[in-house]
Amino acid sequence: MNGRTRQTRRAVIDIGSNTVRLVIYEGPQRAPEVFWNEKVAARLGQNLSTTGEIPEAAAEEALGALARYELIIRDLGVEDVQTVATAAAREATNGAEFLGRVAALGLEPRLLAGEEEARFSAMGAIGAFPGAHGVVADLGGGSLELVSIADGDSHHGSSLPLGTLRLPALRKKKGFGKSIRKAFASVGWAHAHEGPLYMVGGTWRALARFAMNRIDYPLTDPHGFELEVDEAMELCGKLARAKPEKLASMGGITPMRAGYLPDAGALLKVMLDEFQPEKLVFSSWGIREGLLFDRLDPLRKTQDPLLAGVNAFCEIREATITHATRVAGWTVEIAGGPSGGNGTSNGNERLRLAAAQLANALQRVEPNLRINHATEWALDKRWINCDARDRAMICAALFGSLGRTALPDSFRRLAEDDDLRRGIAWGLGIRLARRMSAGARESIAMSSLSRKKNKLVLTLEPSRAALAHYPLTFDLEVLANWLDLKPEIKIGEVAPAEI
Repeated sequence: MNGRTRQTRRAVIDIGSNTVRLVIYEGPQRAPEVFWNEKVAARLGQNLSTTGEIPEAAAEEALGALARYELIIRDLGVEDVQTVATAAAREATNGAEFLGRVAALGLEPRLLAGEEEARFSAMGAIGAFPGAHGVVADLGGGSLELVSIADGDSHHGSSLPLGTLRLPALRKKKGFGKSIRKAFASVGWAHAHEGPLYMVGGTWRALARFAMNRIDYPLTDPHGFELEVDEAMELCGKLARAKPEKLASMGGITPMRAGYLPDAGALLKVMLDEFQPEKLVFSSWGIREGLLFDRLDPLRKTQDPLLAGVNAFCEIREATITHATRVAGWTVEIAGGPSGGNGTSNGNERLRLAAAQLANALQRVEPNLRINHATEWALDKRWINCDARDRAMICAALFGSLGRTALPDSFRRLAEDDDLRRGIAWGLGIRLARRMSAGARESIAMSSLSRKKNKLVLTLEPSRAALAHYPLTFDLEVLANWLDLKPEIKIGEVAPAEI
């Protein structure tokens, strides 16, 4: 482990009502990557609705895991450690005693108030979805946190005793819906709040996986997955009647989450009826990532997490953001794809830059592995602030950079045909830039690519004239044909503004 990695590692120990988890992060602060992640289902909050205490067996299970976590972070030399406790320790009559035992292990537990828990969950959603405006619904074992987000901050925060460990007892009683609506009456602001529901928590992600499985969704990561309200209502009806063992047989749903899903579906159905959100957006970032994001300085918070994550991923593969920026600038006139334009609408420039850097990294992979890596990197790797359309366009660009213009039909479930054609055009342009003497800086600087009426013109400085030969001429022709233009090569001075 090098010094840079050690300095960037930070850990969060989350003592929740259902699970006790350690996550160690490394990489860029704006787009942290998980280095280590493990949990124990101690179920500290299983008796909150009955005895009101943390059971001794659950406490022992949790303390055993926490002792292990303390040793792991000490052996790894992780100095930046946040240990937080939520609903179970907050509400149990022996919660303070339990936290004293946690402190005796050498950890420094911080007990979060309900409003604090809601706020940090909101920070996770804000960090994951810049510009998000709506209501965060974080479903844990002991509680459901609801918090308003807008303008990069949280504005309301409420913690309701509706966690997954409490829902079974509520459903056994008559008037489940009435009880849930009574609890929601205390969060009147949520009823009138515009925007989506941002779904945070492992049980919600399991619900997303259930929905993705049912429709054979082309992506594998539930982060960023969206559901329309009518689809979600139908789904909740099926889940509320489902058998946990059948749910557990589906891919990506653990037996523990499968056991919670029927009750969570019943809860969500009431939530949707009460709050009437625009849609549901599922987030893999929650309280732990919110704790990290909240500590960033204002400037770092404004960074694009997609570009930060792509840069960290590609730099170790010797694909720099500097070269990617150079390529993106060189191909800017074909950025809009077949229809022309500058391609800057809908956030396309950030996608082009990400694609350029990933395409450069892809060249460090063995040729027979590249198409698989292109698909996995674009569609399966967890990128933050990158929706389904974005992923499909990046993947199309990577295909294009490999000289491929045919895409799987499943891509059309993620993006419009025009977007996919535009992505392929980006990739063909990236390929042409690389063909300019293996992407050397000098050849890029001494050439330009431009549209001239119905032509795609490649201009080369006289000192670079020898480059105008196959396969450069072939790649230029392929790109021009894709753009419905005629290829042309000119030898002459490249204007300074073009460099």
